[in-house]
Amino acid sequence: MSAPAIPLRLTAPAPGWTAAADVVVVGSGIAGLTVALRYAELDPAAKVLVVTKDVLSSGSTRWAQGGIAAVLDPRDTPEEHLSDTLLAGVGLCDVRAVRTLVTEGPGALRRLMARGARFDRTPEGELQLTREGGHRRRRIVHAGGDATGAEVQRALVEAVRAASIEVIEHALVLDLLKDGKGRARGVTLHVMGEGARDGVGAVRARAVVLATGGMGQVYAATTNPVVSTGDGVALALRAGAVVRDIEFVQFHPTVLWLGEGSTGQQPLISEAVRGEGAYLIGHDGNRFMTDVHELADLAPRDVVAKAIMRTMRATGRDHVYLDGRHFGREKWETRFPTIYAICREHGIDPAAELIPVAPAAHYASGGVRTDLRGRTSIDGLYACGEVACTGVHGANRLASNSLLEGLVFAERIAEDIHRVRPEPGDPVASQAAPGLADPRIRSRIQAHMSTGASVLRSRESLRATARALLDARWTPVEVPACTESWETTNLLTVATVLAGAAAARLETRGSHWREDHDTRDDNEWLGHLDVTLTEEGPLMTYTPHGDAMPPRLAQELTAAGLDPAEVDALIDRALDEDLQEAGDVTSLATIPAGQRSEGDVVARKDGVVAGLAVAEAVFVRLGAGRTERRAKDGERVRAGDVLMTVEGPTRALLTAERTALNLLTHLSGVATLTGRWVEAISGTAARVRDSRKTLPGLRALEKYAVRCGGGVNHRMSLSDAALIKDNHVVAAGGVAEAFRAVRDRYPDLPIEVEIDRLDQLEAVLDEGAREILLDNFTIEDTARAVQVVKNRTKNRIAVEASGGLTLESARAVAETGVDYLAVGALTHSAPALDIALDLRG
Repeated sequence: MSAPAIPLRLTAPAPGWTAAADVVVVGSGIAGLTVALRYAELDPAAKVLVVTKDVLSSGSTRWAQGGIAAVLDPRDTPEEHLSDTLLAGVGLCDVRAVRTLVTEGPGALRRLMARGARFDRTPEGELQLTREGGHRRRRIVHAGGDATGAEVQRALVEAVRAASIEVIEHALVLDLLKDGKGRARGVTLHVMGEGARDGVGAVRARAVVLATGGMGQVYAATTNPVVSTGDGVALALRAGAVVRDIEFVQFHPTVLWLGEGSTGQQPLISEAVRGEGAYLIGHDGNRFMTDVHELADLAPRDVVAKAIMRTMRATGRDHVYLDGRHFGREKWETRFPTIYAICREHGIDPAAELIPVAPAAHYASGGVRTDLRGRTSIDGLYACGEVACTGVHGANRLASNSLLEGLVFAERIAEDIHRVRPEPGDPVASQAAPGLADPRIRSRIQAHMSTGASVLRSRESLRATARALLDARWTPVEVPACTESWETTNLLTVATVLAGAAAARLETRGSHWREDHDTRDDNEWLGHLDVTLTEEGPLMTYTPHGDAMPPRLAQELTAAGLDPAEVDALIDRALDEDLQEAGDVTSLATIPAGQRSEGDVVARKDGVVAGLAVAEAVFVRLGAGRTERRAKDGERVRAGDVLMTVEGPTRALLTAERTALNLLTHLSGVATLTGRWVEAISGTAARVRDSRKTLPGLRALEKYAVRCGGGVNHRMSLSDAALIKDNHVVAAGGVAEAFRAVRDRYPDLPIEVEIDRLDQLEAVLDEGAREILLDNFTIEDTARAVQVVKNRTKNRIAVEASGGLTLESARAVAETGVDYLAVGALTHSAPALDIALDLRG
């Protein structure tokens, strides 16, 4: 007997009662309550109805310990928050969504405070900011030390109760109601209890907002509350909505280990504990994260979780330890009172003992696919919070971005519903299909998912999980329609789709770790897995990442050492600056809408070309139908050479022209200037390299252009290596003191030192510098310094000459035996190479 298919409707009694609203919000966490409050502000006469599975104050938000990430420090920038988020998302973040998050986030957070949320402050009254994993700056606000979620939930619940917003508690949402045109027009739900409304009912509404939270209960051990059974994702799948990237489930690395076989909701040890200086150790007492990532214990969550699992597997243990004993009891009691109390409740004194921890299911980065307004693929159905896939998180959520995402996109949803004002419509009855899951298989689903589809995954484990889930669908008894069977059916639906997507993605990326495909594969898997549910089962589609950039361009940029998402973000910013709201008014006025043209991108001067893929991406973004390269990055070109041919709508080509050429001429200018320096020292052993003197936002591209010109790169950032300069020596009290300070704090980091006098050389060599930078030395002193270094270290230390270099003196400096000539002018003051777009005819 074959197993029944996943049902497209839940078997349930006919609704015994009906309610009506303009907007129905399913869920009462930060996302759902913010939608309700914002819409009530925009339209005070509207009826807003909130449906919640437990009481209004329950849900995942109240369990959030760490805080909310937002750029509030004047020294911080949205670009840095964006960069940290993109890095954590491992190539799959939607840059536009992340930019929306980081730019609108501070305002949304201030509005949350205006609604009554109180965050921890310094004695001077400033907001206290902390760091968490993956953040390179302190930008996390928190409340009650480690009770941020509880404070946010308190403030929002009080605001909702004070507003004219109706609430239905203890209500499990069942299915979406749709009209004859397939538009969302309400939900069916079951109220668990007795009162004016109990049993199965229906809420009719012009717009439905899913804010149902996560699906952590699909695993045996999770930080999620018992209500997090994936109800929103399952409802969306049954309704025909697209669910994206559901395989990316983040496992929090530090969950309190309660002993062998412990299941259900597990206490979380917030990442903020490591942000304040706690660190992970194995059973041997050694810190294992220092050899894994430059940020050590503050690496992104997927990195830490994998490292813990590897350590546990290598040692045969089922947990590791978090060491925060050096905090002292006062700090534990004041900064982390909730965590401290939880640990004491379980017999652990974190001020005196190691805390046993292990990863557990925490956060779903994927979910119901939405756009920047929270709209799903079904008209009238919106989603926000953990149930949604906005594109913010990519393959792995950056710590403390989730509450901010709930705030930002909830406000956007309310504003979009208010702007669109969906038409009312009558729901069309649909037939439920039999096939509810037997509630007795719930623990089996969770056990199979934890065994085969958790942090460690492989073809064999996922196939075994899929078979077990398929077998679990079959039952010899008739399953009654009740809360337990509906929840179990939701869990089985989500688990089946998740395991299928995890089996399909043949790579390791972010929170998806395949032991049998243990590397990131941008050539094949820089994209998203979209799933819809059909009568035959889940239908999966691969969608390349980034609507604007074809996979071949993304692959080319990746091969060049560039992040396609960052290039996309740069193009976004450049086009935003150029087009504003009105667009290219000249082209719109002078060129007929249907006109098409062909044009050539032509070099007007001799030089070295760089940035052709970036320029092509701009033309493609604005609608070029065909592009053909006639040259390659790094090639020397002559005046009159055609570098690329483009074809498409004339308006699009001319609108793209300025942005494309701005990037192409600048990068080609950098490559051309670098080529001149390389040519000047040809035949010597020295190489030309750049510095960090780059234009804001263009560092990666400018350094790529240097490589196209034949040069090499020095440090990409201040964290790549320690570079001790004269001011560091003065501040530290001497060169030896500066060296020791760096070694003590960053024992494995290479140390470079810059000197401006020959008599400083011996002391630097005595300390063991990895590289010597000679700043503004004469050619004679350069030669002497090189000789001393080579004699003492037998060529084990590199020497760089910088400062006061010219093309005329370059060869003489190179012939002294230095390894590098550092030329800051390569990037920050290279003249643009003259390149133009010529339309044919």
